[in-house]
Amino acid sequence: MSAVVKRFPVRLDLRHGVIDMTHGSGGRAMAQLIEELFVRYLDNDLLRQANDQACFAVSAGRMVMSTDGHVISPLFFPGGDIGSLSVHGTLNDVAMSGARPLYLSAGFILEEGFPLADLDRLVASMARAATAAGVPVVTGDTKVVEKGKGDGVFITTTGVGLVPEGVDISGDHARPGDAILLSGCIGDHGVAIMSSRENLEFETSIESDSAALHELVADMVAAAPGIHCLRDPTRGGLATTLNELARQSGVGMVLQESAIPVKPEVLAACELLGLDPLYVANEGKLVCICPQQDAQRLLDAMQAHPLGRQAAMIGEVVEDRHGLVQMETGFGGSRVVDWLAGEQLPRIC
Repeated sequence: MSAVVKRFPVRLDLRHGVIDMTHGSGGRAMAQLIEELFVRYLDNDLLRQANDQACFAVSAGRMVMSTDGHVISPLFFPGGDIGSLSVHGTLNDVAMSGARPLYLSAGFILEEGFPLADLDRLVASMARAATAAGVPVVTGDTKVVEKGKGDGVFITTTGVGLVPEGVDISGDHARPGDAILLSGCIGDHGVAIMSSRENLEFETSIESDSAALHELVADMVAAAPGIHCLRDPTRGGLATTLNELARQSGVGMVLQESAIPVKPEVLAACELLGLDPLYVANEGKLVCICPQQDAQRLLDAMQAHPLGRQAAMIGEVVEDRHGLVQMETGFGGSRVVDWLAGEQLPRIC
């Protein structure tokens, strides 16, 4: 995203203009796009240096890095857009290690003909999300592809963070007897995307839960540093996430259906659409696996945070060499919560 900062004879037409191939050429048009749009919103000391990289000092300790590509359709949806989602998604992946996110980078693949007004909205949204999270975008890149060879805009974000001393959170740390906690209601994001994609209308609006979770995680780590696993249940939803953790740790899990929070309107929408909310994506929720003796302390810390008010204990980890995730249903029976062969909803993030 490097550019020589200078004035241009004619400003970008952010109301009526569109992306063309010169905006990815590395020449004056690209420099103007970067200065008048990207730097305008994402400006900070490191980005303003206009280098092809960001150089920064960090404290001694273990670093975390995560990268995430965002290809969601539609680009704008109830409760968010691809701009804010690209910030939240990467911050959350970094935070699931218990780390404090420090910096972000952003790469944009723009399609020829994409309206500058829409790009302006998306970058402004990304800037608001990064500012609210306290994590700046310090470097990036912009490329343009011919019309028909993209889908408006794709965004790749990378984040780095620092893990506090004494924290060791990983997907292979779950142990029999551990409690399974969930930070809130599931399925909001996936249903919001599907309703927007298919122009469906429900009696009540369903919005994405897209949010940055690192401050919630920091409160949890402060309350109980011995957390075993954290994971945000995005693609594939809660069911897939728990199957991933069970496989990584070589354990089984037993869930209580009645304990899993789902909003009535989301449940109704899933029934209408033929979806199982357990497999529907989320973008502002987390799963926590912790020693049983820490469970209530963690639950209290989660419920004290705005993003964890509906947190619940939903099950426990058990010994199972087959690594099955099972659920005790509200009817007194049980069923296996297995992997899906593919996604219920493609291009969800």
